[in-house]
Amino acid sequence: MSEVPAGADPAAPTRLDKPVFAGSVVLLVLLILPLALYPQAGRVLLGSAFAFLTSNLGVIYILTGIGALVLLLYLAWGPHGKVVFSRDGSPAQFSTLSWSAMLFCGGIGTSVLYWGTVEWAHYYAAPPFSAAAQSPEALRWAASYPLFHWGLIGWAFYCLPGVAMAYAYYVKGADSLRLSAACADAIPAAMQRWLNPLIDLIFVVGLVGACSTGLGLAVPLIGALLADLFEADAAALGFGLDVAVIVAITVLFAASAWLGLDKGIKRLSNINVVLSFLLLAFIFVAGPTLFILEMSVESVGHLATHFVRMSTWADARQTGDFVESWTVFYWAWWLALGPFMGVFIAKISRGRTMRQVVLGCLGYGTLGCMAFFMVLGNYAVWLELDGALPVVSLIGDAGAAQTIVAVLGTLPGADVVVAVFALICVIFAATSYDSASYTLAMTATRNLGEADHPGRGHRIFWAFLLGLLPITLIQMGGLRPLQSAVTLASVPLLIVFLIMAWVVWRQLHPAVRKQGAATSNW
Repeated sequence: MSEVPAGADPAAPTRLDKPVFAGSVVLLVLLILPLALYPQAGRVLLGSAFAFLTSNLGVIYILTGIGALVLLLYLAWGPHGKVVFSRDGSPAQFSTLSWSAMLFCGGIGTSVLYWGTVEWAHYYAAPPFSAAAQSPEALRWAASYPLFHWGLIGWAFYCLPGVAMAYAYYVKGADSLRLSAACADAIPAAMQRWLNPLIDLIFVVGLVGACSTGLGLAVPLIGALLADLFEADAAALGFGLDVAVIVAITVLFAASAWLGLDKGIKRLSNINVVLSFLLLAFIFVAGPTLFILEMSVESVGHLATHFVRMSTWADARQTGDFVESWTVFYWAWWLALGPFMGVFIAKISRGRTMRQVVLGCLGYGTLGCMAFFMVLGNYAVWLELDGALPVVSLIGDAGAAQTIVAVLGTLPGADVVVAVFALICVIFAATSYDSASYTLAMTATRNLGEADHPGRGHRIFWAFLLGLLPITLIQMGGLRPLQSAVTLASVPLLIVFLIMAWVVWRQLHPAVRKQGAATSNW
């Protein structure tokens, strides 16, 4: 353990926050147990809640996303951009490569491989703006909407909590990296005793729900990839295969959590970034290179041309359910994961300026996601249009996981490609939930100093707890329970997110005047 930094109580040792820890565990058990015992009834209930929330609160998520992006761009390019997140003027803790790799791997996970290959097909079959299904217009929207959903606004939901928590911790001297610390200036002192633990409790439950969606998508995909490699029948193995995959992944990220931030997350993130982009380069070269390049340019141009329209479309006339099923779902997912990524971004961004953190999150995150969707997605588009593989119909008949395996099977050296793809999926899952378990342990630990880490046993406890809810949701079957879980988890966090944005706006005006010495040229 390091010395207690300025701003913390030197007499207060790092210890478990029992109200937050016990309250989180009890509440999660009360939520998971009924769903596990009554999966069909739970599926119906979750579906009804999803429909109600997305229909009635969808426009609030849309406005929140726009507001977060505008505020961050102002903070980056305004006078606040030079504010340094450091208590003692120390340089950046990690190199830019390691920092961006940890940022990307921690925030995205296996979901970018899953949706990067098949998301376009959902939009091609049921396009937005009343376009005809599987028409040229539908294809343009299908190629550009994934870039929108995984682009600037999504990463703004991650970045704003990161900025808020980094400022509260490094500049204002908060004693722990917690969501409640970022909201403290908006809470009267008399209410903080009970409201702060409530905010942290909401954060923990929201994070578990959001991670369950990502893991619930990753597990069937990893299972299908392994079944293909070992020539096993994934359908016959069924739910048992999913449970085995979850256990294996949980053990892997528990081991990474035991090693800690520098040896665990950093090492896995660096390895995975290299593997991922080598795989993308292979697919780009071995596949229809010209088509992928041309389709990528077209989709970026289409996104740039229609960005404002896509950002503000709330479908007031109710012409379909595209906004509710996709845009609102994605904004809820990003928002539910936002405080988690905020804690993680703040922890790894010591010594960086406001401008570096904002532009790094928005820029590296968006460009990294675009690379996956451009290469994987457009290769799958080419297979569909060329008649080499009926991707759209295969998703309906066999499911997304089996479709992704089939897409990879069309590449040269398919067995090697599937093996590398599976390895990347496992590492992505491990780093994402390694980061999540680390963040949960930090939230349930008091008086955590700037260079301190939560206990290893505490981190491993959360690593295993994170595996319980995905098993329950996978047992229900289908995509809707996964969408519903993260949307429900995001609702209380939406309120906290708006409070946090207001606190950032209010705090940073006097900051520039008072922190003249603690600035950087970029």
